[in-house]
Amino acid sequence: MDILLVASAFNSLTQRVYAELTDHGYRVDVVLASHGTGPVRAAVARSRPELIIAPMLKTALPEDLWREHTCLVVHPGPPGDRGPSSLDWAITEEAPHWGVTVLRAEAAMDAGDIWASTPFRTARTGKSDLYRNEASDAAAAAVLLAVRRYEEGAFKPLPQSDPSVRVVWRDPLRQARRRIDWAEDGTATVLRKLRAADSQPGVLDEILGREVFLHGGHPEDRLRGRPGDLLATRAGAVCRATADGAVWIPELRPRKNSGDPAPFKRPAAAVLGPGAPRAEPAPLELPAGRDTWSDIRYRQQGDTGFLSFSFPGGAMSTDHCRRLLAAYRHALTRPTSVLVLGGARDFFSNGIHLNVIEAAPDPAAESWTNLNAMNDLVEAVLRTTDRLVVAALGGNAAAGGVMLALAADEVWCRTGTVLNPHYRRMGLYGSEYWTYSLPRRVGGRTAGQLTTDALPVSAAAAHRLGLVDRLVPACAAEFATEVDRLAAELAGTPALGGRIAAKAAARARDESVRPLAEHRRAELARMHAIFFDPAAPYHALRSAFVRKTPSGTAHPLAPAADPLGGSTR
Repeated sequence: MDILLVASAFNSLTQRVYAELTDHGYRVDVVLASHGTGPVRAAVARSRPELIIAPMLKTALPEDLWREHTCLVVHPGPPGDRGPSSLDWAITEEAPHWGVTVLRAEAAMDAGDIWASTPFRTARTGKSDLYRNEASDAAAAAVLLAVRRYEEGAFKPLPQSDPSVRVVWRDPLRQARRRIDWAEDGTATVLRKLRAADSQPGVLDEILGREVFLHGGHPEDRLRGRPGDLLATRAGAVCRATADGAVWIPELRPRKNSGDPAPFKRPAAAVLGPGAPRAEPAPLELPAGRDTWSDIRYRQQGDTGFLSFSFPGGAMSTDHCRRLLAAYRHALTRPTSVLVLGGARDFFSNGIHLNVIEAAPDPAAESWTNLNAMNDLVEAVLRTTDRLVVAALGGNAAAGGVMLALAADEVWCRTGTVLNPHYRRMGLYGSEYWTYSLPRRVGGRTAGQLTTDALPVSAAAAHRLGLVDRLVPACAAEFATEVDRLAAELAGTPALGGRIAAKAAARARDESVRPLAEHRRAELARMHAIFFDPAAPYHALRSAFVRKTPSGTAHPLAPAADPLGGSTR
């Protein structure tokens, strides 16, 4: 069956739905509605789909389309829930359970007949994390069920006028409702407001006389001060006092009309500049009972070390890479036979930090510095020969983040993970030793196809290809616990010593054939040519991505421009 996905952006959920449907044998095309109705109508005329699905849509489908075709809309709310701020309200009202509903498009928003719905348990986390994990799992299940029902032809969708459906309209959650009263709001209230807006739209506030949006929030158990005061910075985040405690806020976004030339999300301390408060050290190992924020943590259980990290949006700046490399080197000093890299829920890594690069005085130079810092980290993993390294992906990974994972000896993925093992859609050749790591896992031909087709790959497909060694069928909330169990099992394997010795021998053989330094030199020569060419597509693509402006094609699966000539497929 031919299916057309219509979306406002090729975001994580659209990629998940695309990958899942493709895995199930459906022929799937995608068109972006953000470019207007013309490309959508053209895509329908071109592909003649039997079914149209909108996984993430900010604008209404044209009436002629939903009248002439079966168009199913994915709504991140339970049956009967209506309105554009569904997950925001779920977090704000602390709903213990929520759901995803697939319904037919019609004139009234979210009012169509119900084709499928899947409930999920909410987690005490930010909206974007919830969206990419629990809600994404539910959405994938609901879409597959709805498609199967449509294909079989016997199912009668449930009208929302049915007595079993409780219709609730939820107005958009405006900034007036999100506003934080620092003098009155306690930490729990502040965190709830921050988490309900962590990715978009953020919470509008004023800091040091500047209007900014606050993004993300984590509790702090020791620092205290006058409510609203800035207390400290740590790893780019800022700590701010609440009425009864304090919270850490990782990112700020200057308001567009503020005159700031970089009105997009960045590490909070970078946005504040010289006005940022004193820096607090970032604890790598926390004693029992502490409840504070740090983006990198290390812990040890028996013969297994766990180096976890969580960076907003999965983006890794030069500073992130250098601090993670220092933490990795610390982990290597500990007497373990297995080292787990990652293991947290949500993004593993998406590679270099495009927002920080875009805001830099010299984006080309910062691109180069950031990439080399990322390469240093990946090289350290590749050169580890005295223990097994496991990359545990609880969430999505892309570009250099995938190559960081592939540097490990084993890659474990939660079953809901989506991988983008390519760089071309940002106009880049790529580095992070991909010319070594990718072919050694999947072979040269498949490596070439993955990097030139530039399509998202589900965890299941990645496992079939050899990118992933183990699928972890756990929900996001249980992933870390399951990784702990599997890692302990691996550390207790009698043959582990032999595997480590064989790994060291294989690394020595590979080095004699083509040294890692040669892979790095060749990759960086291509990347240097791109970074320092003002006319290279990378610069316009990066700026459009960061500033959320149209970047050209309305077809996200169209061949991407090859920065070195030709097309990518």
